Amino acid sequence: MAAPRPDNQTGKTTGGLNDIVHFLRKRDYCLVKELGQGACGQTVLLFDDQIEEHFVCKKYVPFSETEREPLFANFVREIKLMHKLHHQNIVRVFNYYIYPDKFTGYILMEFIAGAEVDDYLASRPEQTNEVFLQAIAGFAYLERAGILHRDIRTANLMVREDGLVKIIDFGFGKEIKGSKDFHKSISLNWWCPLPNEFRHKRYDFCSEVYFVGKLFEQIIHDKQINHFKYPDALRKMCQVEPEKRIQRFAEVEKLIGSHQFAEIDFTDIELESYRAFADALFSYITKIETGGKYTDDLQRIKTQLNDHYRDFMLEQFVPVPSVVVRCFLTATYYFNGKALIPVYVVKDFLHLLKSCTEEKGRIVLANLQTKLDSILRYQEQNEPPDDAPF
Repeated sequence: MAAPRPDNQTGKTTGGLNDIVHFLRKRDYCLVKELGQGACGQTVLLFDDQIEEHFVCKKYVPFSETEREPLFANFVREIKLMHKLHHQNIVRVFNYYIYPDKFTGYILMEFIAGAEVDDYLASRPEQTNEVFLQAIAGFAYLERAGILHRDIRTANLMVREDGLVKIIDFGFGKEIKGSKDFHKSISLNWWCPLPNEFRHKRYDFCSEVYFVGKLFEQIIHDKQINHFKYPDALRKMCQVEPEKRIQRFAEVEKLIGSHQFAEIDFTDIELESYRAFADALFSYITKIETGGKYTDDLQRIKTQLNDHYRDFMLEQFVPVPSVVVRCFLTATYYFNGKALIPVYVVKDFLHLLKSCTEEKGRIVLANLQTKLDSILRYQEQNEPPDDAPF
C-alpha cells in the first residue's frame, strides 16, 4: 500500500483526505462452489488460503440484461446498508468491489455453515424458543437502526451449526429517513396471506413484525412443535389488521422480557442490582436525540463497562458518567448534572452481567433498553438549550 510521503521542504506529510491510497497487491480466492442464483445476484463460496477462511461472494448479475443498469443503484444501496450493521444476528460484510463503468460488483460476506431456519428447527425442535428470541433480537436491532429488510422468508433466516441465528440478504433492504419511506415500493411473491396495510401501499416495521411472526407460526405448525413458550407474543404479531397487531419489535421484546422475568429465577439481589443501575441511568439522562441507537453486543458492553469501572473503582461516584452511558447508548443526549451515579451501583450491575447466563443477560439488556425508551426524545435542531448537552 502506498504510504503518505513526507514533504522535504516542510517536514509535513503530503498525504491528505483527498489523496488516493492504492493497494498494489490484489487478493485471489479459490472458488469452492456455486451456492445459488437470485433475481439480482449470483453467490459463490470462496476460500482464502492465506487466512484459511471461507467467504461468500455475491456478484451483481440481474435476471435480465436490460435491468443491469437500472438496478445497479439497488446493489450499491445494499452495500451501504450492510456496512452500517454490526450485530451478532446479522450477516457480516467484509469487503466489496464496485465497477460502475460496467454496472457490476461483488460483496464479500461471512460464510454461514448451517441451514435455513425451518430445516434447522425440523431437526432441533428443542431450539425453537432460543432461535425465536435471536430472530427478534436481530430484527429489533434493524428497527433501531432504521432499516427495513423487506424480504423476510425462511431462506433469509439462517442458523449456524452452533445455533447462532443470522439474518441475510439485504438486496431489498431500505433505510428509513422519513414517513414517506414506508411507501410499499416492491412486490414480491409472498408465501403467506398479506397484511392489510398492503392495500394502502404501505410497508413499515409493523409489517416486518407480521412476516416474522407468520414465519415462526408456520414453522411451529408444520413441524408440530408443542413447547413454544411465547404464543401470546406470536398471536399478537400475526394479526392481519395492523391496528390489532403489536406494532414494533421493541414491544415484542418488552412482552417477551416480562414473560421471561416471571419464568426465569432472578434473585432479589439480581433484581436490586438491575433496578438500581437502570434508575441511575434514567435519573441522569433527561432527553435523547430521536434516532439514537442502543448497543446490542452483550460481550462488548461487559468488556467496556469493566474497563471503565477499573478507572474509577476507588471513587464514591462515577466522575464522568458519560463513559458509562456510552456503553449502552450511541446518541446525543441531555443530562441532569445534579444526578450522580454511585460507583457501587456500577459494580453490582457489572457483577450481574458477568455472573448471569446469556439468556439472563439478554433479558437484562432488553429491559434496560425499554427503560431508556421511556425517556423523552427530541429533534436536535429544534432543542432549546435548557439543559447541559453532551
